[in-house]
Amino acid sequence: MSDTPLKRILIDTLRRTGPLTFERYMALCLYHPDYGYYLNGRERTGAQGDYFTSSDLHPVFARLMARQAAEMWQLMGHPKPFTWVEMGSGRGLYACDFICWSELTLPEFASALDYIAIEPGTLQQQRVQGRLNAAGLASKVRVLGNLEELSPVRGCFFSNELVDAFPVSVVTRTQGHLKEIYVTAHGEELQEKLGPISDPAVAAYVAHYSHDLEEGQRVEVNRQALMWMKSVAAKLAAGFVITIDFGDMARPLFTPDRPRGTLLAYHGHTATEDFFVAPGETDLTAHVNFSALIDAGRMEGLEYAGFTTQEKFLMALGESNQFSDVYDPGQTEMHMLQARLKLKTLISPEGMGNTFKVLVQSRGVPGDKLTGLKFARQEAGEEGAL
Repeated sequence: MSDTPLKRILIDTLRRTGPLTFERYMALCLYHPDYGYYLNGRERTGAQGDYFTSSDLHPVFARLMARQAAEMWQLMGHPKPFTWVEMGSGRGLYACDFICWSELTLPEFASALDYIAIEPGTLQQQRVQGRLNAAGLASKVRVLGNLEELSPVRGCFFSNELVDAFPVSVVTRTQGHLKEIYVTAHGEELQEKLGPISDPAVAAYVAHYSHDLEEGQRVEVNRQALMWMKSVAAKLAAGFVITIDFGDMARPLFTPDRPRGTLLAYHGHTATEDFFVAPGETDLTAHVNFSALIDAGRMEGLEYAGFTTQEKFLMALGESNQFSDVYDPGQTEMHMLQARLKLKTLISPEGMGNTFKVLVQSRGVPGDKLTGLKFARQEAGEEGAL
């Protein structure tokens, strides 16, 4: 096990306080103010990071989303401003691609656009701001640390690979009873141990979404995702919420086919189930239960608009112009080929296209007719998706 500054802090804490729930351990690993994975300023995505996001692959991801945003703006009656809130802006690649393409191809929409990038942590905010400065876009984006800094808006809240990074509780069934996973110190190492359910809300979540949990099977409980959805809904006066992440509806997600659950650790583009390797320098992530997000949204007045795969969503958005958005002016044939290959990665059912799902919710405006949901309507419709 790799020694890290956070590991030393964790072991000292565990010796003083006793075991921590896995949810609390994961929160410290990811969001410790000095050494947390998402706050320590290290490169997380791209070739130098631990994983690739859709924005890392090619600007066409942001370009197609900009087209969907412009359609939303039209459906809402062309409000000015139309606020696009990107939650978890990472390196700022998506923001730059989205704004530049909007100004080039969608000038009327761009003139109404109020772009807000939310990224926790001073170091990460500085990284985003630096990229915006280099692109000459600093005056066109507000960089905030959290949703609380934002007044209610008309527009869209967008996230890509955000919810999977929220801390989760881990629950299993043993000898017919629900038990929760805790983390403890054994000498100079970290290890897990079983303990009682820490909060009745954890057991209630399992009972609702995975009531037929088998002996030894593990599931994750993402209570923070429910609180996040409540916060997002409170800040949306009218418009949409788009959540893109890997996961599924509860029924296909929590099955005996995943006896160890979906929790994984990522380090150097390698996935592992060793969650105690290099704390603070390793990403911890769990698949998103979209059923819970839909339920949480409905409780706060958000309507379900549609649920589909990234493949179908992007295919629908690119269909009208045969994905010409993937090309840049003056590209060579070789560069065009490379662009098509990257697009294929984004939409391939064997890759990101089927792994990543897209949930659309709305308030005060019908969202079920959005172009991005076209194939979802044709193949499944709302009842089939749920």
